[in-house]
Order: sequence, then structure tokens, then C-alpha cells
Amino acid sequence: MATNDPRSPRLAVLIDADNTSPRIAAGLFEEVAKMGEASVRRIYGDFSSTRLKSWADLLNKYAIVPQQNFAYTTGKNASDIALVIDAMDLLYSGRFDGFCLVSSDSDFTRLAARIREQGVDVFGFGAQKTPESFRQACRRFIYTENLLPEAPAPDRPAPSTAKSLEPANAAVALLTRVIAQMSDEDGWVGLRGVGQRLSNLAPDFDPRTYGAAKLGDLVAKTRAFEIKRQASGDMLIRPKAQPAKAAAAAPRAEAEPALEAGDDAGVARTTARRGTGRRRR
Repeated sequence: MATNDPRSPRLAVLIDADNTSPRIAAGLFEEVAKMGEASVRRIYGDFSSTRLKSWADLLNKYAIVPQQNFAYTTGKNASDIALVIDAMDLLYSGRFDGFCLVSSDSDFTRLAARIREQGVDVFGFGAQKTPESFRQACRRFIYTENLLPEAPAPDRPAPSTAKSLEPANAAVALLTRVIAQMSDEDGWVGLRGVGQRLSNLAPDFDPRTYGAAKLGDLVAKTRAFEIKRQASGDMLIRPKAQPAKAAAAAPRAEAEPALEAGDDAGVARTTARRGTGRRRR
């Protein structure tokens, strides 16, 4: 039956089991659901090894199809090759709107770049240690540390025990730069526009990296920006005015009392003290 509802973007989720923790599974598919429909869910590795047992226990729960690749030779990663081959086959099928590459391995940099050359979005998922080359090759890159159960989420406050990867003030320079690119004469810009510009400028930017569930929470947390809410509910922000710097450092306190004009007694006292310090001839 025909429907007028637009279909969610079809996504292919390809997981490198050797370079991804099974602890992120729930957060991973929650994040993917925000972007579209995970039409393909495949994971690559040698599941005959006990090392991947934790992943094997989750396959049925998340409907992930394992792609078994035996490690015939030490030091050779057949799983990476299998993932790349599958990705290119899926790309040329023309059935997918985006790919989710789940790995911290920079070897997938060229794969991500090639998929994007075809006009298809790539969303990368990896640990904070992921090399910058792979992060920048993706349209958006999500740190897997932000997908752990203790990470902040929009529907709940950050736990007091949760540790952010970076302090909130570490985001001030980037936010200020984006606002400067967008602001008009009065300096106010819409928070939504800032978020869109950040996605283009820094694919790995994520408020959760700084211990905030949403961008608005991060802006407020830094205390470096003025916030104004419009009647429509939209938020406007701009950097707070910086206090003017003193033209010169404050002079050191004099050892002797300050003298006012016409204070003859003070002059006499000062002269007398200075005289006592002179050596008699």
C-alpha cells in the first residue's frame, strides 16, 4: 500500500569487531537510529576465537550478521579486507543512503573517502584514539566513549560519576570561531545554525565529549556566552564581552607615604628620613 510518509535513510552498519568494544552495542544502534534505518548490520572478525565471545553473545540481540574470517596467518587482517569488499559491493548496489563504519582503524580512511566521492554519507564510530585522517574522512565521527552507558544523554542528566573526555572550556575556542563566521553586527547567532556549521567544520565535534548531553547544555556550561531565548523557543548565543585589559600594571606600593601638594610637613619628614641614611663625612 502506498504511503506518503518519507522512508528513513537506509544505512549499512559495518563493524570491525577487532577494533570495537561490545560495550557500545546498545549506544551504537541508538545513535544509528537517529540517522536512519540500519538496513544492513554486519560484523567482521574471527568468531572461532574466544577473544570475540562478548560480541558473539550480542549478535542475536541486535540482529547483527557475523561475517566469519579465519585468521589463517598471524599479522594479516582478513576481516578488514572482507569489510572493504562488502562495503564496495553495497555501495555499487545503489540501495543505501549512508554507511556507518565502526572501527578505530585508520586503514579505513580511503574507504570512507571513496564512499563520499560517490555522494554517499559516511558516519564513523571509533575511540578517541582514532587517527585524525579517518575522522576527517567521515561526514560525522562519533567517539565510542560517548556511547557507553555512563555517557550523558539528552533524556537524562549526566551522572555525577561520569567523566568527560575534555573540560567544557576546551570547546570555547571552536564555538567562538564558528560564531564569528556566522554573526552579524550585534553578534547574535542561532544555536541550530551553529550546530550545523560545527558538523561541517569538525566532524568529530560532540557535546558529550565535554560532559554535556546537548549543544545548548555545553554552551551554558562554558559560561563564556550570552544566551537569549526567542518566543519561538529558538536559542540565540554570542560570546560575552571580554573585560578591557589594564593599560599598565598597577604601580607598586611606595615604601614612603604618598605626598599631597602643599604638604610641607610631609616633605620635611621625608627629607629627614632620607638624611639619616646618609653617611657622615
